[in-house]
Amino acid sequence: MSLQENVALVTGGSRGIGRAICVELARQGAAVAVNYAGNRAAAEETVQLCRELGVEAEAFQADVADPAACDALVAAVKERWGRLDILVNNAGIARDGLLMTAKEEDFAQTLDTNLKGAYFCTKAAAKVMLRQKYGRIVCLSSIVGLRGNPGQTAYAASKAGVIGLVKAAAKELAGRDITVNAVAPGFIETDMTAVLPEKAKAAMLGTVPKGRPGSPQEVARAVAFFAGRECAYITGQVLCVDGGMAV
Repeated sequence: MSLQENVALVTGGSRGIGRAICVELARQGAAVAVNYAGNRAAAEETVQLCRELGVEAEAFQADVADPAACDALVAAVKERWGRLDILVNNAGIARDGLLMTAKEEDFAQTLDTNLKGAYFCTKAAAKVMLRQKYGRIVCLSSIVGLRGNPGQTAYAASKAGVIGLVKAAAKELAGRDITVNAVAPGFIETDMTAVLPEKAKAAMLGTVPKGRPGSPQEVARAVAFFAGRECAYITGQVLCVDGGMAV
């Protein structure tokens, strides 16, 4: 599979799964727009990793919770490269807390970034892709959006909402060769999971038939599959990269 001459925008691309996605798309030949919210230094590290693979890459700052910022982000990418072939909605936050004690503002912030951000970016990118009569949109959901998880009501709601967004947008955009799919990671080794207590990690691993956490690169390869031109007849789907957790 090759993504030569494709232009990809990855939100939340400065580190973790987002960085792995940027690097994988670059490895397959795509020019990469690395979006970040606040950590420009980390985003520039991702840019450098992509450029070392022989592709063009640049960092673009935008808070995806702001619809105007999403419009400006997509416009900036199109101005730079003249087109936008791939959008990966990866930016996300987690504000964990039990249902009875969670703060309303944490719930709102989680939905603003994880769900509204995906909506705003998808809407902005779709305008470009509809004119091109081509596009690939991939949204990062989560196994938590499918199964739920104690202490993550806000995160689960946001990631379940992403799946609904994907399925509806897929039906709307399919006629213009624009596919919309979701990747749902399970327990993946990232900065976020690295800080979990060992007891919590062990409990989570106990639910993974493969018996190990996944890597960001394994998630990135699933995203790259959906981003390919060959993936023209698959849309509205959710691919779990979870070692069997959802089985």
